Amino acid sequence: MSQRTDNESVWSPLGFERKHLMNNLLTVASLLFWARIVLYAWNQGVPRAQFAAVFLGGGMLIYIFEQLRDLEDGSRLEHLWLWFCAALSVIGPTYVWLHYQVLETMRIGYALPREYALGAVFSVVVLYLTYRAFGTAFVAVVIGAIAYAYFGYAIPGIFGHSGIGERQIINLLTMEFDGFFGSITQTVAVKVSLFLLYAGLMRGFGAFDLIMKLSFKTAKHLRSGVAQSAVLSSLIVGSINGAQTANAAMTGSFTIPLMKESGMKGETSGGIEAVASSGGQIMPPVMGAAAFVMASLVPSVGYVDVLIAGIVPALVFYISVAIGVHYMAVKQLSEDGIDLKKRITEIPDGYHPAIEMLRFGIPFAVLLYTLGIAQWTVISSALYTCVAMVLTGAGFPIALSFVQAEMGPRETVSNGLTSMISGFKFGAIAIAPITVIIAAVNGIVDLLNATGMPGKLSIALVSIAGGVMLFTVILAMIICLILGLGMPTVAAYTIVALLIAPTIVSNFAVPTLAAHFFVFYAAILSGITPPIAIAVVVTAGIAEADFWRTSLEALKLGLPLFILPFTFIYNPEIVTGGFGLMTAGSGLVVLFGAITVTHGLNCASKPFGISSPFSYGVRGGFVLLGTLAMVWPTMLPRIGVVVVSIVLMLVQTRLPYFQPVEGVPQSN
Repeated sequence: MSQRTDNESVWSPLGFERKHLMNNLLTVASLLFWARIVLYAWNQGVPRAQFAAVFLGGGMLIYIFEQLRDLEDGSRLEHLWLWFCAALSVIGPTYVWLHYQVLETMRIGYALPREYALGAVFSVVVLYLTYRAFGTAFVAVVIGAIAYAYFGYAIPGIFGHSGIGERQIINLLTMEFDGFFGSITQTVAVKVSLFLLYAGLMRGFGAFDLIMKLSFKTAKHLRSGVAQSAVLSSLIVGSINGAQTANAAMTGSFTIPLMKESGMKGETSGGIEAVASSGGQIMPPVMGAAAFVMASLVPSVGYVDVLIAGIVPALVFYISVAIGVHYMAVKQLSEDGIDLKKRITEIPDGYHPAIEMLRFGIPFAVLLYTLGIAQWTVISSALYTCVAMVLTGAGFPIALSFVQAEMGPRETVSNGLTSMISGFKFGAIAIAPITVIIAAVNGIVDLLNATGMPGKLSIALVSIAGGVMLFTVILAMIICLILGLGMPTVAAYTIVALLIAPTIVSNFAVPTLAAHFFVFYAAILSGITPPIAIAVVVTAGIAEADFWRTSLEALKLGLPLFILPFTFIYNPEIVTGGFGLMTAGSGLVVLFGAITVTHGLNCASKPFGISSPFSYGVRGGFVLLGTLAMVWPTMLPRIGVVVVSIVLMLVQTRLPYFQPVEGVPQSN
């Protein structure tokens, strides 16, 4: 008889049954988690801070159950540790829930000995789960914030402070409804969570299959259509699911193999998907859930204001990216392409397109009406959108089963219930790691606020830049890129919005909404910026491509996105002008500027017949012209630059050097 060791992949005698049991536990936990969130959305019967404790505990528990289900190579000790973390994810928030009134009103600034012990262990669990979900780099940021708070007395200069004791740190993080249970966690629990449920229900009822099928059908009409399918699908999916990596994994698993099969390099395929997945976070109406956080952080700005402000920049980005993808694709894709009809047939058949459009379009219309026209609260709009998704997602098939002979009503109801449960489960799994990192981010922000770091950082930024706005915003962007490394969009934006945006507003009189859009876009860029570039990590893995080359392709395609934040600073009417003519005109100029930048990076290898290395000067000239058109603060010079750029591009495209030699692929 063979003996098991602690390092065997399946140490439990239950074997497969253990994994099946964990999957069932995960399903039950997901249903209970969403039931509590829906109940709160319906009656809001408890204070938001108290509800945040349940939300965080439920998210942590779901994440741990998922890890236990998928843990194949873990030792017995690792399994036991995860079960210990599961117990603490219940005990800690439950204690805070039961003692909410005392902690919130009577015991502020201190805690009981048992509470310090519980808070310390719960903090360790949050740090461990953050490490497990997002790696060493982000945990180092959290530990750095704790160390800065504790050892502030030893830091010389402007960033020094009197220091915060270990008990105060534990109390702030776990027992005062700041820290892990603070305002950011509360915002995600109340305003963001139901949109992840909406995304999960869409997936459970087959909406993402419909999106992929529509993308492939669109691809039949363009030479670059296969690559454009990545842009289109990521645009739709990324706006809803709230995480670059989840979007990249979800759509990239289809689009990257498709692009490679059609003849595109793995590095290029991964770069295109990484940029498209990152850009999905800026597309209204959901904007990766960051729109709701922005509306809660910016005074006197509602969700509809954020939505309107985000339309023009998002269109600029996606049109420029689509053009850049076309440049890349025509150089690499073969003339014959692939059999898209066969690919379309591999996707499960749905109902008639008109029925599918109604089935998934009605909930989206409910979202737009309740938020944009009826001006309901975010939580009510999201709740009714989810209800509409359940009714149409399951109701349409049930109604059709009475007139179609393929499947009876009883079987259709069973399938609908299965799809709905899958949707709840998908949504819970999607939000669980976001819940963990948001708690950690909330802890960082509140610790830094307690030390006075935001004000000190503002003074330091302005001092280093010499009071010059251009240098200040460049430094601010660099800090945004660093602070956003490896984090989901909502978490990255929240940190930079609280640390960087106030500096730009207070020192240079930039409109508040423009400053927040600046840091929002800058934070998203961390997903495609080495050395971490978390979106590229995912897509390069799917493409089986080199990480650094994939990052380079992503940077080439996404360069207009790096310039676009500066447009918000120097031409704030892009995001503050509403639907006026000034906004439309300025947006059109910015679009032509972005196209010029994209053209310079991706045009023919010998622009105007000039060979390397001098051709790089020509490319740089196009990039410079495009940058001036996007950023220059007065309109007339920008229009002149656009005219010059269009003339140069027209001249170049008519030169014989621009035309590719038949049968010979072009390269950069």
